[in-house]
Amino acid sequence: MIDFAKPELPSDDKRWKAIQKEMRKHGYRHDALIQILHSVQGAFGYLGKDALAFVAASLRLPMSKVYAVATFYHYFVLEPAGEHSCVICTGTACYIKGVPELLDMLKREYGVGLGETTADKKLSLVSARCVGACGLAPVAVIDGETYGKLTAESMHETLEKILNSDIAETADASRDEEEVEA
Repeated sequence: MIDFAKPELPSDDKRWKAIQKEMRKHGYRHDALIQILHSVQGAFGYLGKDALAFVAASLRLPMSKVYAVATFYHYFVLEPAGEHSCVICTGTACYIKGVPELLDMLKREYGVGLGETTADKKLSLVSARCVGACGLAPVAVIDGETYGKLTAESMHETLEKILNSDIAETADASRDEEEVEA
């Protein structure tokens, strides 16, 4: 039997040792790829390029296969998620009643498209085939709260309130810290 050398860990982050232990538990088998990717995403929150390369090398799989699996399943994300999530319903009712306008506004105002996160890591945008609120079309679920009968303007206003509340909370926290120090 040929003994393959295992690749070096991408960093000395302790989570990599847990991932390596998970791979060892599965005997570095190819058929454990999805489970290993779940473990990596569970540990790091997403599947970065270094993670995909490490998994590919460890399981002795082509990077193309690992990438294909990671991009095929919607559960896996290849970028760190933003502080806030926005799920746009792309079901038929929502699409007909205005989803393209919502997506245009999101691209124009925030520079984000489906499956992307804003450059400042404040907002991640994903789609769902249906959120089960067709009577409220078009619908978005922002940070777990459902918003219906959206227009590009109302969605922009809602997102601005949510994103700007973070700025206000940060400013309040900074003022509180200054008062404690004084």
